[in-house]
Order: sequence, then C-alpha cells, then structure tokens
Amino acid sequence: MDKAAELMWQLEKSPDTAGQQEQSPDDGDPAEGLEQPAHSKDELPQSHTLLWETLGKQFVEYEQVAPFLIPEEQQRRLLEFLPLFLKAWEQSAGVIVFPNIQLLASEVSKLLTKEIKRNLNGKPAEEARLALEQLLKQKGEAGDGHLLLKSVYLLSQTDLRTMWNIIGSGLPAALMQCLYLFFTVPLKKTSDDRETSEDDVQTQEMLVKIMLNMYKEEQGIEELLAADKLQSLIIATSSLWDQCSHSWKVPTGCVLRTISKAQTKNSIVYLQAVDCIKIAVQNLFTLADTLPACDVCEAASIVLCFVKDSYPVSSALLREFENNDGYQLLLKILLRCEGLQQNEGDPYLDEILDMLTCLTTCGKTELKVSGNIVHPQLPHFDFERTQSSGMTVKNLQPFQVLQSIFQRSNDQHLCERILSAIGTIWAWDRVNFFLLEWTLQPINQFTDIIHFKPHPVQVQFFRLVESIVLDLSYVPHEILKKVQYLIKENTVPFCTLTALQCLLSMTQKDLLFSDIFRDSGLLGLLLALLRKEAKILRKSAGTHLPNPKEGTEKELIVVMLKMVAALTARSVRNTVVLKDYGMVPYIKIFLDDESYRSATLSILEQLSVINYEEYMSIIIGALCSSTQWELHLKLDLLKSLLRILESPKSHSAFRTCSGFNGLLSLLSDMEGALQDPPSGQWAAVGQNSILELVFYALQGITAALHLDPVNSTFFQRNGLFEKMAEDLGSLGCFWSEGKRQISVRLEKTRTFAEFLDAAFCSSEPLPEWLKNCIWILSFLDHMVKGTLHQESYFKEKKPEMGEKARDDQEALQAQEEHPVAFKRPGNKLPASAYMLWGHPEEKLEMRDCTIVHPGAVCVMVRLLPKLYKEGYAQLSQEIQCALVDHIQSLVKSEKSRQVMCESGLLSTVLTSCQDAFCSDSHPLHLPLTRVFEKLASQAVEPHVLRQFLWLGGSPLVPSRPSTNKTKVLSCQGSDSANAGSEESVVGSKSDPQTVVPVRNSSWLSKGSALALQTAMSLISMTSPRNFQLHSTALAPSFVEFDMSMEGYGCLYLPTLATVMGSSADQSVSGGTGMGSRMFPPSSGLTLSCWFLVSKFGLVHSSHPLRFLTIVRHMSRAEQEFVCFSVSFLPQDLSLVISTEEVEFQPLDMMEPEAEVLNPSPFPRQVKFGCGKLLVTGQWHHLTVTVAKEAKKNCIVSAYINGQMLGSAKMQYLQPLPGSCISMEPSSFIDVYGYIATPRIWRQKSSLTWRLGPTYFFEEAISVETIEVIIKLGPQYCSNFQAVQLQGEDQCNDCIMAPLVAEDKISFGINAVCSSLTTVQDIKSSYNEVDGRLIAKEIGINSRDSSTPMFLAKNIAGHLSGSSRTIGSVAVGQYGVRVFQSSPAATSLNFIGGPAILLGLIAKARDDHTMYAAVKVLNSILNSSPLSGKLMRHIHGYQLLCYLLKKKTQLLNNRILQLIFSLVGTAELGLESPVIKNYSAFQYVLCNFELWMKAPENLDLVLLSHLVEILQSSRDACQNIAIAYQVQMVPKLVFLFNDPEISSSKITVACTILSHLLLGYFNTRDVLRIGLFLVYTLKPSSVDENQIYLDSVAERPTEALNQTSGKTICLRNQLLKMLLDVIRSDKLQLSSEEKEKTFLALGPDWFLLFTQSYLHFSTVVLGIKLLLCFLHNRLLLNKFKEGIVAGRWLENSSAGLNILMDNLKSHPPVPDNGYFLIFGFSVLQRCLTDHVHIPEIYLVVAELFLATPQSEPPEAVKKDLESMLQWILQHHHRENVLRFGLCAEAAVLLLEMVRFTVDKLYTGPRVALC
Repeated sequence: MDKAAELMWQLEKSPDTAGQQEQSPDDGDPAEGLEQPAHSKDELPQSHTLLWETLGKQFVEYEQVAPFLIPEEQQRRLLEFLPLFLKAWEQSAGVIVFPNIQLLASEVSKLLTKEIKRNLNGKPAEEARLALEQLLKQKGEAGDGHLLLKSVYLLSQTDLRTMWNIIGSGLPAALMQCLYLFFTVPLKKTSDDRETSEDDVQTQEMLVKIMLNMYKEEQGIEELLAADKLQSLIIATSSLWDQCSHSWKVPTGCVLRTISKAQTKNSIVYLQAVDCIKIAVQNLFTLADTLPACDVCEAASIVLCFVKDSYPVSSALLREFENNDGYQLLLKILLRCEGLQQNEGDPYLDEILDMLTCLTTCGKTELKVSGNIVHPQLPHFDFERTQSSGMTVKNLQPFQVLQSIFQRSNDQHLCERILSAIGTIWAWDRVNFFLLEWTLQPINQFTDIIHFKPHPVQVQFFRLVESIVLDLSYVPHEILKKVQYLIKENTVPFCTLTALQCLLSMTQKDLLFSDIFRDSGLLGLLLALLRKEAKILRKSAGTHLPNPKEGTEKELIVVMLKMVAALTARSVRNTVVLKDYGMVPYIKIFLDDESYRSATLSILEQLSVINYEEYMSIIIGALCSSTQWELHLKLDLLKSLLRILESPKSHSAFRTCSGFNGLLSLLSDMEGALQDPPSGQWAAVGQNSILELVFYALQGITAALHLDPVNSTFFQRNGLFEKMAEDLGSLGCFWSEGKRQISVRLEKTRTFAEFLDAAFCSSEPLPEWLKNCIWILSFLDHMVKGTLHQESYFKEKKPEMGEKARDDQEALQAQEEHPVAFKRPGNKLPASAYMLWGHPEEKLEMRDCTIVHPGAVCVMVRLLPKLYKEGYAQLSQEIQCALVDHIQSLVKSEKSRQVMCESGLLSTVLTSCQDAFCSDSHPLHLPLTRVFEKLASQAVEPHVLRQFLWLGGSPLVPSRPSTNKTKVLSCQGSDSANAGSEESVVGSKSDPQTVVPVRNSSWLSKGSALALQTAMSLISMTSPRNFQLHSTALAPSFVEFDMSMEGYGCLYLPTLATVMGSSADQSVSGGTGMGSRMFPPSSGLTLSCWFLVSKFGLVHSSHPLRFLTIVRHMSRAEQEFVCFSVSFLPQDLSLVISTEEVEFQPLDMMEPEAEVLNPSPFPRQVKFGCGKLLVTGQWHHLTVTVAKEAKKNCIVSAYINGQMLGSAKMQYLQPLPGSCISMEPSSFIDVYGYIATPRIWRQKSSLTWRLGPTYFFEEAISVETIEVIIKLGPQYCSNFQAVQLQGEDQCNDCIMAPLVAEDKISFGINAVCSSLTTVQDIKSSYNEVDGRLIAKEIGINSRDSSTPMFLAKNIAGHLSGSSRTIGSVAVGQYGVRVFQSSPAATSLNFIGGPAILLGLIAKARDDHTMYAAVKVLNSILNSSPLSGKLMRHIHGYQLLCYLLKKKTQLLNNRILQLIFSLVGTAELGLESPVIKNYSAFQYVLCNFELWMKAPENLDLVLLSHLVEILQSSRDACQNIAIAYQVQMVPKLVFLFNDPEISSSKITVACTILSHLLLGYFNTRDVLRIGLFLVYTLKPSSVDENQIYLDSVAERPTEALNQTSGKTICLRNQLLKMLLDVIRSDKLQLSSEEKEKTFLALGPDWFLLFTQSYLHFSTVVLGIKLLLCFLHNRLLLNKFKEGIVAGRWLENSSAGLNILMDNLKSHPPVPDNGYFLIFGFSVLQRCLTDHVHIPEIYLVVAELFLATPQSEPPEAVKKDLESMLQWILQHHHRENVLRFGLCAEAAVLLLEMVRFTVDKLYTGPRVALC
C-alpha cells in the first residue's frame, strides 16, 4: 500500500473536525443552531479581528455589486478575494470569523462546480482526467482551480449550514464524476511524478475530505443519486479493480464506505433498480479467479459494505446478494486467502469476516430449534430463563460459510479468525451457541478434525470449548465425549495435551465434572495410563537411565496427574476409585520427579480425606527415605504435609505414623549443615535452602501441635522438645564444644528484637553463624506463640524487570526451583525486595504474649549456652543476654509463668545453664536468677529448688568474693529487701564475736554473700506480689475459666446422685461408693467455694459466674431440668440462688415461660446484692446454706468472706424433676452438676475467673463453721475432719472435732488433687457409666484412650457414706486451665524447710544478710502452715533465738519489725495486731535477755510494741491471755534486776505489767511483783530520805550510777502500778478476790513499806496500797484482829523445796514458824514516824470517811488544812450512812495528832507542809 493510499485510509478514520450536527433540514429550522460562527471574536487578537472585519466589508461590497457585474467580472473579483480569505485563515490559526460565510461557500462551490464541468465537457476520458488534474493542481502561484478547491475544503469544515450550501451547489455530483475518472483512468507514468507527488497527495486529500464531508449527509446522497454517478463507480470497483489507478483505490474505497454508511431508502431503491449488487457480484466472480486474494478481498469488502449497511433500512440488497450466490463468492474468496503471509490483506480479510459475522444476525424471523438438554447440568444453568438480547442468529448462511472455511482450510490465521468470530457470536447472546449447535453443530464437527489443525488453532479451539462451561455454564456432553475420545486415541500428543488441559479447567470449575468424567470412564483411562507410565519410571529409576519422557509427552503426564488430582479433589468417590484401582503405590513413584511432584502430592492429599494414616505413612516414609541432599523433595513433602495438618483430624494420624520422629529425624540428618564456613557437600547446597527446610520442619511440628491436646501431651511426655533442642544444637551454627566460655564485660546491649532487625532488615554485618542462630530462635519464638505454622518467612517479592541473574552459581543452583526470601549480603537484590514478616513494624517481643507451646521456650533455654563462638566472645554474650531478656518478657504475666512452670522450664534452666548459676560474676547469672525466681513463686518441684539452692553454694566453680554483691543481687517484689541492698557491704555491721582464721576468712566471706544471695532469691520467690488476706497470701491450686476463647468452659460432675426406683437396675448408677445417695438432701445443703475474678465481662454482654448448676433427668424422658443453681450476675452485682425447675437447653431457646401459678407464698429464686465486696484479683470465699424446713420450704443464706449478704425464705427443691409427680419402679433419676458455663450455654465474653477448693455439703453449716473454713484459707485440701488452724500451737497442736460429718460431704473439688487421665482409664478405675457420661459431655468416643482430660478427684470419695461422684472433669479445650500451685514456700518444706532458713541466718556475717535471712523466714512461715509445724517440730524458734543471741550486734530495727510480723503483731494493712505465732512470741519476742543486749534501743522498741498490742481495743484480751501463758510477768520482773535498765524502759515495763494484771489478774503474778518489791528494800541503815529523786528524774543518765535512787524510782513505779490496778474500774475485783490477794501477801508485806527509813514517796504509796484493801471492812477486821505473818514469803517459795531437795549440798531450809501480826497496832507505830507527810493524813481520812480513790486537785494539795477541808466536803456520805465511820482510822489520826503535839513540846518544832 503506497503513501497516498495509507494517508487516505487514515483520513476516513479521523474524527470529524467540523463539529457538524446530525440534523436534517426536514427536522426543523437548523439555522437556530447555526447562526453563531464557529469561533467568537473575543478569542482572536485585535489585529486578526480587524482583518476579518475588513474582509467582511470587502465581501459585502462584492455582494452589492455582483448583480450588476458580468459573470467574468464576478469570477475575477471572487478569485481576487479568495487569496485574502485564505491568508486571513492562515494568520488566525484556522479560525474563521466571517458573517457571510454561507453565501461565500455557495459562491465558491458554484464556481468550482462550473470549472469542473467546463474542463470535463465534451472531452474523452483521458483528456478529461488530465484537464481535471491541471485544474486542481497547484501551480507556481496558486491556480484558480486549486484556490477554489482549498477554499471549499476550508469552508466544508465550518458548520452544517455552510455544508448544505456547498451541497446545494451541485458539487457532490461533479466530484463523484471526478473520482470516477481518477479511479478508472490511470495515468501513464512520467519522469516527474516523484516531484509532483506531494502536491498530488495534498490535492487528493482535500478532494476526498470534501467528498467525505458531503456524502455523510443525506442531502449529499440525494444530490449524488440525481446525477446517476454512484452505480458506475461501484460497478467499476468490482470489474476494473486490476486496471484502475493504484493511488485512488484506497480513497475510492473510503468514499464508497462513507456512502454505504449513509444509505437511505432512495439510495437502496436506486441501487436495486440498476442491479448494482448483482452486477458487482458477477464481476467479482470473474475477478476471484484472476486477481490476487488480497485485491479480491479489498474489492469484495466494498460491495459487502453496501449489503451489510443497507440491512437496517431495507433487506433488498441482502436478498439480491444472496440470490446471486454472494455467499459462494465469499467462500471462494476466503478460501483463496489460505496461505497468505501474516498481515498481508489482513484489514480487508478481517473486514469481510467481521461483516460476514454480522450478517448472521440479519434476518426477519427468529430461528426455531428444539434442543434436548442432556443432564446433568451445572446448578445455576437454566435454558428456559435465557433472555434474548436481539443479537441472536437469524441467518445461518453466513455462518455456514465460516463453518465450511474452517472445515476445508488448515490456515492458522484463517482458522483463528473464524474461531474468534464464533466466540464473538456467542458473546452477543448466549442463546447463539445453542441455536448454532443444535442446527449446524459446528463445535461437534470441529472436534473431529481439530487434531489436523495447527497447534495455535488447537489451543484456541479448546479455549472456545472451555468457554462453553466457564462462560455459558453449560455442559456439552456430546462434545466432551468426542474430546475424551481424542484423549483416548492420542493421535497427536499436543492435541491430547491441549484437550486434557481444557477438561482440567472444567473440572476445576465445578465438582459436577468429577462425577461426569468418572462415569464417562475418563478417570479410569487416566489411571491406566498413569500406571503404565509409573512402571516405566520405576524401571528407568532402577537402571539409572535418562528419563525417556521429554517435551510434550512429559507435559502430558503432568497434566494427567493434575487431572486426576482435580477429579479426586473434594470427591470421595473418585478417591475411592483411585484406591480401588490399586494406584496408591504407583502414584508414589511420581514423587521422585520434580515435574510430577506437585500434582502427585495433590492426589495424595486427596487420599488423606479417606485415610489419613495412609497419607501420613507415605509422606513420612518418603521424608525418612530421602537422602540428605534431596532438599527440594523434602521441602515439597513438608509443604504438602502442612496443608493436610490444617485439618485437626489429621493430627492423630500424624502422631501414630511417627510424624514427630520423622520431622525430627530431618533435623538430625542435617548435622553440621549450617557450619560457618560450610563443609563437605553442604557447601554446594546453600544455607538458604537448609534454613528453609528447618523452618518447614518446625512449622510441621507446630501445625501438628496446634490446638491438639493429645499431640501436645505426647510431644511433652516423650521428651521430644529435648530431642528438638539436641537436633537444632547440632546444626553447626550453635556452639557444641565443652570448653568454658570466656566472660567479658559488655559495653553495650541490644534487645532480641534489635538483633532480629540487624540480621534481617539492616545492612549491619553479622557473622553468618549468628544470623543462622537468630533465624532459628525466631522460628522458636513464633512456635512459642503458636503462630509459626501461619508464618510465611520464605516468601519472595518479584524482582524488578531487567534485573540480572545472581552471580553466585551455587546459590542459583540451590534455589533454582524454590526461591526464598532469606538472602545473604552477597545477593544483588536489596533487602527491601523481600517479605520478612507481614508488617515490618511488628516486633517479636510482646509485653504480655500468650505462650501456646511452652516446650519451645525450654528449647530456647537449652540453646542459650550454645549461642557462642570462639573469637566472638562479646557478640556471643550480647545475644545470650538479649535472649534471656526476651525470655523474661515472655514470662511477665502470671498466666505465662504458671504455664512455663508446668512445662519444666525451671529444671531446664538449671541443667542447661549451670555455669551461670554457679558463678555470680557470670553475665547471665542475674537475669536467669530472676527468671527462676518469677517462676518459682508460682510452682517449683522440691528437687529443682534443692538443685537451685545447691548451685548457689556449689564449690565446683570457685569465684572471688565481690565487695558489691548486695548491689548486684537485688530482690524483686520486696521493697525492704531492695532498701537493704542499697547499702554497701563495706559499711555494714559485722559479727565481732567470731574470730576467723585467715585461711578461712575468704570462705566465710563467700558464705555470707551466698547466704545473702540465696535469701534474696527466696524472698523474691515467697513474697506475695499482690495484696491478699493473710489466709490467701499463698496462691492455691485452681481451675481457671476464660470465656473469651470459646464462650464456655466448666467442670462436669457426673453422678452427683442417682435416685433409684424400687426395681431399677443398679448397674445404671455411676459414682464411687456403696448405696444410692438421695437427692434432694432431706436436711438442706451448703455450697462452699473459693473463687477469684480476674476480669469481668462487658456490661452489655455480661456473662454470669455460675458457681454450681445441678441438673437432673428421669430415665426414658428427653428433657433435662436445672433444679438448683448459684450464680453471680455482674451487671447488677448480685448473687442469684434458684430452686426453680428450668429446662436445660441452649440460651437462644430459653424463652421466658408464662407465669405459673405458685401455690406457695415463697419464691423459687432469691437475689442478694453483693455491693463492693467482690474485688477483682483477690480470692473470696462464698458460702450458700439452704436449711430445709417443714412444708417444702427452706431458709437460704449467703456469705462472702464470712459477711452475710442476706437471708430469705424460699421453696426447697422439689422431689422429682420437671412436672413429674410420680416415679415408676424401674426408672431412675440421674443427677449431675456443672461448675461454670457448660457448652450448651456458650456465650463469648471477656469474663475470666478462677475456682479454688469447692465443697458441697448435705446440711446447712453454722456461721462458726464458715469462719473456721475461711481461716483455713484456700490452701486447705482435706475434708474438715481434723482441723488445726494456723498458729494454734498453744495447746500442743490441739485437734478440733470434725466440722462436718463424713456422710454429709457430697463432694470436695480441689485442683491440687487433679491429674491427666483418659475416658478408658476412668472406665477401668471407676465405672462404665461415668466414662460414657464424660465422653458424651466432652464430645469424644467413649472408647477413646488418647485424649487427655483433667480429672479433679472427689477428695471426699474415701469417706464413709453413700455413693458420691468420682470428681469433676474439665470440659472445654481452650476455656479451662488447671494449675497446681506448688510455690517455693511450699516446696521448701520437702527439702529441709525452716532448717535451711535457719542455716542462712547462721551464715550471716553482716546486717544485710541477717535481714534478708530473717525476712525470708518470716515470709515462708507466714504463708505456709506446714513450715510453721516443721519449725515447732525442730524447736526452730529456740534455735532462732539462739542464733539471734549469737549475732546480737547484727540486729536492727528492721529485723525486729520482721519478728513482729512473724509473731503476727505487725500492723500490716487492715489486720489487727493479734498474736498468731505463739512459739515465736514465747521464745523470740519475749526473750528480753536477747533484746536487752541488742543495739539501737531495740528493747525499748519491743516494750513499746508490747504496750500497743496489749492495749488494742479488739484483741487485747487474747493477746494478754497469751502473754500470761508465756510467763511474761516473771520475765519482766527479772528484767528489772538489770542494773543498767533505764527509767524509760522501767516506765514502759510497768505499763505492760499494768495491762497484764488488768487483763489477766492473778495472785501468782502479784506475789512475784511483791517479792521483787521486797528485794528493792535496803537495810535500815540506809536513810533513803537523804536521796533526792527529783535530781534522779532530771538526770536519767546519772541515775544509772545512782543505784539507790534508781531502786526507789523502780519500787515506786511498781507500787503505783499495783495501786492503779487495784483501783482500776476495768478490773473491779470482788471482795473475795481482794481478800485472797491481801491474804496472799499478808499484812507484814504492806507494813514493810511503811518503815521509817524508807523514802517518804514509797511510804505514801505503801500506805495507799494498804488502806485501799482496808476499805473492805472484812479485811479491816482481820487486819485489826491479827493475821499470820510471812505469807508472802511462803507463797512465793511454794514448790521451791522440790528444787532444793535435788541440790544435795544445800542445807535444809529452816522453819521460821508462824506468828500473828495485829495490823493496826503496828501501823499506828509506823505512822508516828511519818507524821510530817501530809498525804498520809488525807489517806487515813479517806478510810475514816469511807471514801476510797479520792484525788483532790493540785490547788488543794498546798497544805494539810486545805486537803482535810476538801475531803470533808467531798466524802461519800452514802458510804458513811451505810458502813459508818471507821473508828480504827479515827484512832490512827488521833494517835498521829497526839504524837505531833508531844513532839512539839518535847523536841524541835516540825512544820507540816
């Protein structure tokens, strides 16, 4: 195609730039839309606007003068105007602003038409053509013709009205005549054609463009028809195509196609009238035999355009075309196109085919066919509902042409175009497929010959067949049969391959094809072919011959395998067929070839649906039998295994087929594979592939363990985690030598996450071995969290286009088939091109992550000491520290610690990291110790704790003692311990009592430091980490219910009771024990349980805490009824107790029932508000008592922590379930229970709570029993038959009577008595009934012997009484967790207990160590009752006192406070200071000799503390009674004998004595005090009145050396104390008690303190004390009449003779005999010596006036007269009236007055002051 033709071809397709509107003049006045010019003046510059205005004026002038000019002058003026017009157009960039443009167009067009006609008139064709060329050609200066042509060309592109004016000028017919001449009359070639070609092309372009613009309009066509020129041009194209002008072929075709598109009824009638189509077809028949195919196609396409485009207006031309064998012509032409080169004649060939395709829809009537739909069909196919779109096939003749061409031609391009045309017809309307296939059957017939077609045609054909199913959703059964026949015959392998790929796509669309192809025999055919190929493969594998199958044949086998895989996918029947054909052994053979492996694995994966065991045995066997270097095979097998392990049903088969051992054997086979540098054949493999294999092996193990308790238990119990650690450690990147690691000082530390970033995401260089280690640790970390099987570490992004291959050929070879994300620094791909995790910002370190597989943490710990390499000491130590910190972060939460304790992490840490524990300078020592402490605070086995303590003091690893050990070793959880560690050991006090030899000083220093270290570790393990009541400071074993996972979780109690009919079979009853237990209990019931709420649910979706739900049902009845329930509702904080019979059914079915008439006035449900009694995170005790009354009523009471919530009357449980009123003799009632939420009431919530010990009694217990249960605390795990409260050791372990009768205890549940068991074990250990009930509740087979379940045994099961439940079973895989608490405080008792702690105290050499040792002793004794018993058993308190005496200088106030806490008198929280530890109080706290020698005045602090606890308002009586039992009074009296005792201590001690006597007054203590008071009396030679006590009081320091003064003060304080006690209103001694006390002391004792040489203050107090007793007239009479003297001495020395008899060398005690003392006579003589003391007169006057305990104000005490006046005015007159005046007192007063008067006259004057 030449340049001109190409240009004209593009010209037709260019958009119309004139902006013309498709509107005819007949539709209305078009001038309304055409008045405005194409462009406004505002758009032009001013100069251009002026130019157009000037032109407009010139044309107006022309218009005005034109009518008066001759034609030649008009033409001349117009031609002169046109250059100006064109020039203005050029200058204004094509914008025309001309008001009279329509007139101008008309004038110019008429002139051009006139010129054309003038040049054509009367000339032959060739001359006319030359004349036209000369007219229109551009000459040196623009010729007139060319000027007119260009002007018309520009004007034709303005607007529609202008175009109409051009058309009306007759130009369409004239230009058509020109076109005919140019096309039919070719010019002879001249030498200057090339020079003029550009002008010719430009002229041709303008001429054709004008015609295209005119012939698009209907007016243009009508003008054309009037000239009768169209027929000639059409016939010329069909007859003279080979003789026409070559340069005008394309322009002519463009013009004719434009005319064809604008055909009207008149044009069609015109063409029909002149037989234009008929003549053209006949001419084309002639040309088809002679012309080249491409030229015939071009000519035929023009004629066919008129046929196709005319059909929407009239079918006349189509009928004429058909009647004149037009389709035969097309068939002939198209068949001639066979063999054309690519793109030769393509536009016209494609145009003919497109028009032929369009002609299939050209018909007046719809085709009527009656198809037979063959079933089965796809579910969503419905032919009856198919809607016609109007594009259906109505004309079969054009399609027959297409069909015939495809059948008769093998040309690739032609066949592809025909198949595309068929697809297009189907796309127009889906009905077309059925219309064609049910009439002409093209696809059916094509199938028979498709194998003869070229390969691309075969591919396109089968895609077309495939679209029938994929796009039309129709199953063409007949076609599919022929396709299967093609496959069976396998004439052309490529065709067979393509056909099979087509069927594969169909099969993958819908499962229906699996049945269709099975029933048609295709599956059997494929299996037979595969069996044959498998045998060939097996033979070639045995002989090591090259595989003969290559290319298409090999690809065919691959597709056959894929087809079998698709047929068996989701089709159990097809899988069974495969298995029945015995194909499994043959399918396995294809695993060895990498090309077949993917499809083979898919087949085997489908096999797993019917037999997981067979699949697992194949895969595991292939893994184990593969060689070390078949990494790709192993990876593919592992990936397949992972896909199957997504199904939980496969886990059991994986375990039974030794899957775990198989995967671990993969790891063990890679021993040394990750060495740096690589060694042996591993160097050629590539470490990336090795790491990928490790990853998938661990991923497979994780997937098999995921949410599978059986596998998890199996893996843990068989030590496979240890095997995994061993295998991973032998990979070569971990350190395996036994040498001791070198410890270095770390200058910087990085976290585990930072190491991950450094290894994967940054360019920081790390050694290859370390990167490999970090990868494996990252795998294990994800395994810990249970997400490893969901990770995609090795997923590579596509590299950018144009990126070159890697230079490393080894890596390329290793990763040729399996590119992975892990790339080494040598790779050219940037790190950002790979996906390491789902989100780069994710960090593996989680603050509170859930540990799913705790054994993986143990593996990390076992690998911890192996993270080392010589030459990288600092880096190795840094990664070790980072890993330990990460492990610490994993065990931050309490739940995580508990989970890790159960996995054996503690023993793993000790055995794997002995070096770190043995050396306190090891960098891992402290973090590992912290990990151990955190876990041991939850649970630690005794032997593990023993090993930990042994490692701490092991002499195996010598280390130099550090001077700052207290700084390094800190204790978490103890503020006081931390405070103590802040001080330096250098500045601490040391024990000066022990002289240590030089050679042992280092050992002793180390021993003290080790003691401190051990003590601080034990403090961290035993200190409570949250506030709890004293009885719950040690966390108990518990069952945790988490409703956030599944929404349910409970303890199921089978067979609480079985109510048997009189003739019922006894074998239906479960439980343990003999006899049937009745229900409901006859006397009432009690629920007692400990619980802790960790987190409440949201208010809007609150989940109740169901403490107990009892359900029962009668045999032969379907309904089950809840008869008793206790639950807590969080939304209103209320406890709900119900005895209503409610059907046991799901929550969504529990609709509120209609109100039932209640004959009883009492409700069936009560609610008690709990207020703020429940605190999250604390243990609480709940008690619900139901006391049965007469008439089926009961009294319900509820208590939280012993505090009553309320009490109410309600109806008792009815005898029979539901609405039953009687029971058949052969029936029975089964009663069972739930604690927490059963599966039937599942409801997801954030509620999490824990259940401690729970009891169910068949009687209502008393409030006192409830208090005892609360005091026992949640650690108690027995049956209340021999209860001893903690600290009750005063009476030598007094045993209480049983709190509850044995037969009344229905069940007791305690998690500490739980164990893992199976249904089969329950059946064999208990009974068949309970086994079946438990299996049904859990949802497993009753014969299951592998599923582990927690059974908390009924701890009351061995007691006497009727049958009881066997216990409770945990139901809920994710919502229930059982934890058996065994903290260090408990485990310590089994390895020595308090003896170890006393040993720590013995090792202490400084106050820090002493404090830490005493603190841990206090912590353990306060939290563990068993430790207290052991302490008493070994006389530990006496030993403690002895050790404290030996180390008195190390004592301080903090240690004393710990002793207070140990005794129980320290003020901790809200606890009252009551003495709880009797032995500690007796042997340690009350050992005053110990504390008197202690520094910091600890004795004074102790005495002050005793005062506080003895005067407390609530527990003073109990404390005083205990103090009396420990003989505190004589200890205090002995304390007074210390010559260095200070007055302040005396005062405090007297206060203590006062409280003791007031609280527990007894004569024995008074005698002891009296004896000591006598001891304070000096000989009569010492005149005490010469000592000034005021100076002693003012100078207490000097009083220490003034023995006499201090003694007087001590005596006075004791007398004052006794006087206050006797006078105290609190005491209120009776007359008998006063008499007993007075007589025990005797009158001579009182009179001893009235002697003349004693200090006057002592005399006053002695007389006050004596007269205080003498106010009792009975005693006064006895005092007057005479009492035996020496009673105080006799009573004090009672029992002394026994002791004296044992002293052989001591002489016998002389008998002093008895003598009477007449008190008043002696008193009278004594008083005369003290007449100068005014207070004595007042005291005697009080006795005289019977007015005891009178105390005058200070103002009255200034002189005697004032005091006597005051007593006379304030004496008790009623006592005087009642008893009368005391004559003896009057005598005393008179005698004193007489003596005074006599002395005034006989001696010096004495003034009474």
